Amino acid sequence: MPNLTGKTALVTGGSRGIGRAIALSLARGGAQVLVHYTSCETEAEAVVAEIRKGGGRAAIVAADLADAMGPHKLAAEVRSIIGARLDIMVANAGESKSMSLDETSVEDFNHLFAVNVRAPFFLVQQLMSVMCKNSSVVMLSSLAAHSSVGSQSAYAATKGAIDTMVKHFASVLGEHGIRVNAVAPGAVETDKSSFTKTDAGRQFTLSMQALKRVAQPDDIGTVVAFLSSNDARWITGETVHVDGGSQL
Repeated sequence: MPNLTGKTALVTGGSRGIGRAIALSLARGGAQVLVHYTSCETEAEAVVAEIRKGGGRAAIVAADLADAMGPHKLAAEVRSIIGARLDIMVANAGESKSMSLDETSVEDFNHLFAVNVRAPFFLVQQLMSVMCKNSSVVMLSSLAAHSSVGSQSAYAATKGAIDTMVKHFASVLGEHGIRVNAVAPGAVETDKSSFTKTDAGRQFTLSMQALKRVAQPDDIGTVVAFLSSNDARWITGETVHVDGGSQL
C-alpha cells in the first residue's frame, strides 16, 4: 500500500460500494478518513468501526449533496474536525439512472448534475484553502463518459463534465502544489448496482473487457489510494481508466 501516514482524507459517499473500498484503502495506507454519507448512517458507522478495529482513525460526516448548500455545509463540518489541513479529497458520491433520451425529465437531469457535478465543484472551492502542498483531489468519472454504454446519456454527460473539470482544476490548483485527477471505472459489482448480478449483465461486461472478470470495489479503491499518495506526485489533470480494458 502507498504510505499515507499522517494524512487526512475525506471520501464522499464513503458508506457503501466503491466509496467504502476507497475509505478502507486510504485507511490501510495510514490516513485518517472522514467517511461522508447522505442517508446510510448505519453503513457509514460500520466503515468507521472497521477502520478503527484495524488501528486506524476515522469519523463520519453527513450532508445532502443534492442540496445547493450541501457542499458548503459538508466543507464546514470537515474543517471543524480536521482544522487547517486536508491532504486528500475524494469526490466519490454520485447518482446514476438508466433512462432513454425521451424518458429523461428535467428533474432527473438536474438531480444528476447537482450531485455528480455541482457538489464536487463547490467542495473543491470550499476546501482548497485547507489543502496544502502535495495534497490530492480524486474525482470519479466513468467508462460511460468515453463510450456509449446503455441508456445513460444524462449520467454520461455528468461524467464528461468531471473529466473537463479535472483538467481545469489541475491547472488552477497546480501552482499551490495540489494535484487533481479522476478515475474512470467500468462496470463494478456493488450492492447498489444490480447490472452485474444478472447473467445478461455479466456476459455483457465480460464481452467488452480484455481482462475477463467483473471488477470489485477494491480494484478501484487501491488506484485511488495510489493517486492520493506521493507515489503519484507527477500525475495531475488525468483521467485514469480502471476498467479491465473495456471497449478497447
